[in-house]
Amino acid sequence: MRIATRESPLAMWQAEHVAGLLAELTERPIIVPMVSSGDVDMRPIDGKRSVGVFTKRIQQGLIDDEGDVAVHSMKDLPTEPHPDLIMVASPDRETVADCLVSPTGLKLDELRQAARVGTGSRRRAAQLKRLRPDLDVQSIRGNVQTRLQKMRDGEFDAIVLAAAGIERLEMHDLPRVELPLEMMLPAPGQGALAIEVRRNDSWASQIVSQINQPRSHACTLAERTMLADLHGGCLAPIAALATIDRSDKLTLKARVLSLDGKVCLEQSASCAIELDSSDWFDSAQELGKRVSETLIEQGARELIEAAR
Repeated sequence: MRIATRESPLAMWQAEHVAGLLAELTERPIIVPMVSSGDVDMRPIDGKRSVGVFTKRIQQGLIDDEGDVAVHSMKDLPTEPHPDLIMVASPDRETVADCLVSPTGLKLDELRQAARVGTGSRRRAAQLKRLRPDLDVQSIRGNVQTRLQKMRDGEFDAIVLAAAGIERLEMHDLPRVELPLEMMLPAPGQGALAIEVRRNDSWASQIVSQINQPRSHACTLAERTMLADLHGGCLAPIAALATIDRSDKLTLKARVLSLDGKVCLEQSASCAIELDSSDWFDSAQELGKRVSETLIEQGARELIEAAR
């Protein structure tokens, strides 16, 4: 079995992680690194070039039979399904938090007035501006190591990174402060992996589906259903997090913001979910749709359109 992946250090870690899971079920897969357009084009991602910049090359690799399995960061995967591919698994989810990284590990309220903060995410930028309107939030591109070097070179006072990436790369000594979820709600699917195979490849589907974790899959399905119904894509300032408690209650909290952070719509809802039955899929989708409908009634579509 061949695993197609981006060749960034984080993507390679993710592919190796999935290979390890699959090695318990079949002969250990081989890794096939590929370069996506998002890895070589360092221009800021905008409305003209946003959907699939990190995933299209990997998906094409499956279609062209360069690989059998594609491993993506869930938050990078477009919500519109590919006609020739199917997502069959999402393993256990890593932490969903975002971290503020600075040379001395400052908290958000400790940053100087008008500090330069780098992020490639409009979701993060809008939530930062909501909390600290004085900040000079600027676009930053590149893998984790590239972004850190730009900060160390003095281009930024701080940057925002996903805690999952920091943990997976074992950068335990990195000076950072985890941003509470009340401050910084994650992107839909953040911290989770999405694993695709060719729709007609029953061999790969049968094996890979065995590493799916319904708890992770149900939560991210609710988040991504909400995102799809809002037609938000991966660019708009939309945040969401679904969780399942000990009583098997699925709760989805979502946030849609204006680019300057001055307007913030929030909505949450819950439903019972039975992970031991096949009904969890429908329950998660219905919850995502319910939250999106309420946000649309509050004016979410207008905010999203203004951000394009």
